Amino acid sequence: MPLGTVTFVIGLAPVNFASVEMPSRLIDRAVDQIAGLPGVGRRTALRLALHLLGRNEEDVRRFTEAIQDMKEGVLSCSTCGNLGEEEVCSICLDGRRDPSRIAIVEDLRDLLAIESTGHFKGRYHVLGGVISPMDGIGPADLRIESLLGRAGNPEVKEVIFALPTTMEGDTTAFYINKRLQGTEIEVTTLARGVAVGDELQYADELTLIRSLQQRLPYSVASNANNTGS
Repeated sequence: MPLGTVTFVIGLAPVNFASVEMPSRLIDRAVDQIAGLPGVGRRTALRLALHLLGRNEEDVRRFTEAIQDMKEGVLSCSTCGNLGEEEVCSICLDGRRDPSRIAIVEDLRDLLAIESTGHFKGRYHVLGGVISPMDGIGPADLRIESLLGRAGNPEVKEVIFALPTTMEGDTTAFYINKRLQGTEIEVTTLARGVAVGDELQYADELTLIRSLQQRLPYSVASNANNTGS
């Protein structure tokens, strides 16, 4: 049977691939690595591994080369933490962006979600996560100090919390707001168009646009949340 046409005939009973011995340790190793990706179980990992096994060598070479190039060539922007191929990202270098407004996001996916709306023309600060004591993530593990450094620039007039509406996101916003007290910067947050517990990246564009347009002073929003209204 030609390589790549391997077929599993599976009956009605569910198969526990974790307990199945692979015919090759190389396949098993590939499955282990693929299954380490977020949201990928061993069943899906096996399917992807067999798919790659069936591709020609040039396709596999381009695939692995693209991943290696990404790993070696993608840099974190020294200013905002966005990803790119230069020390300073294209958004920070874009003179058409409004330097007076900074949207604070958890990671690149949230930045891309806001950018997809075409509505926000300010700049960003990517924290690289949110404060989560349960996961051992504290303020020192995030790009908070560099954010405070940027906030010290007199041209910055507003910072916008565009963080997930979760306990961790709220904790992070509370901490940063406390650190910004005593400055003249206006601190706002997205209107709660995104359901509590949801992550920003999963919100639709219209919801994000409305949340940006109707953003609230952080003190007002946090008081409303604390009172349960």
